[in-house]
Amino acid sequence: MNSTMQVLVIGGTGTLGRQIAKNAIDAGHKVRCMVRKPKAASFLQEWGCELTRGNLINKEDIEYALDGVDAVIDAATSRPDDPRSVYETDWDGKLNLFNACEEKNVKRVVFLSLLAAEKYREIPLMDIKYCTEELLVSSSLDYTILQGVAFMQGAIGQFAIPILNNEPVWISGNPTDIAYMNTQDIARFAVAALDRPQTIKGRFPIVGPKAWSAKGLVDLCEKFSEKKARVLKVSPTIISIAQSVVSFFEPTLNVAERLSFSELSGSGGKLDAPMEDTYTAFGLNQADTTTMEGYIKEYYGVILKRLKDIGVDLDIEEKKKFPI
Repeated sequence: MNSTMQVLVIGGTGTLGRQIAKNAIDAGHKVRCMVRKPKAASFLQEWGCELTRGNLINKEDIEYALDGVDAVIDAATSRPDDPRSVYETDWDGKLNLFNACEEKNVKRVVFLSLLAAEKYREIPLMDIKYCTEELLVSSSLDYTILQGVAFMQGAIGQFAIPILNNEPVWISGNPTDIAYMNTQDIARFAVAALDRPQTIKGRFPIVGPKAWSAKGLVDLCEKFSEKKARVLKVSPTIISIAQSVVSFFEPTLNVAERLSFSELSGSGGKLDAPMEDTYTAFGLNQADTTTMEGYIKEYYGVILKRLKDIGVDLDIEEKKKFPI
């Protein structure tokens, strides 16, 4: 590592943000996390992070959080249960953040975006990510843009848990192959960028070793769980109907926008990209990246051992939902 930085992590309580904060601490950086609810972020303090209360919608909060900061890693996005529109959190909030960075002369910014956002601008979240990338490109900031796809953790909720619980797995009738990546690996790239000047002013794909189809993931889960999956295919029309229904209700606007994002996973394309240049630029080794096979195998290994330890007979309890 070249130097110790004071790093502000935005979105530090999220699935990815907490991994970034932990990785930055382990790398020797001083980490500050701006959070809306400090009590819910006590685990970050236990790791050694400094907490400051704040919200991206409030410019004063951002300016306070940026005091003495050398670099910003932005992993924030609106939560699925957040009633506000993604445009408010993911666009207005980012405008406030990056404008404040320029005003406070905090030049180094790492931004977590989405792969192929420019191709799917009809989807609100993708449109916002694309516009934010263009905003950074036109700014005076020393940005690095990481274009991710999906977290391996998401495959657990969509595939691994339902199969173990003998519940149906819902997939689109025309599913997209997705190169899932472990959040711990994405965090390594985000933190490594701070010490790699060759990543400044660059956009880099950050994807897993292999693009997986829904069928491939089902087969993988069946193999390591030793259970047979019940797969139900859902027409994209159903998703569109659900989107139009929830749009009638203002408090669920964010839900409607995220349902439209689900259309991407049913587009029948492939969300993947070559990673050789990315590994070289960030000085990381692809052999250290988690594979989906290893991730699913480890998950089931831990869960099945836990169920066995508490005396659950998987054959007798075939029709029951397990306490996981």
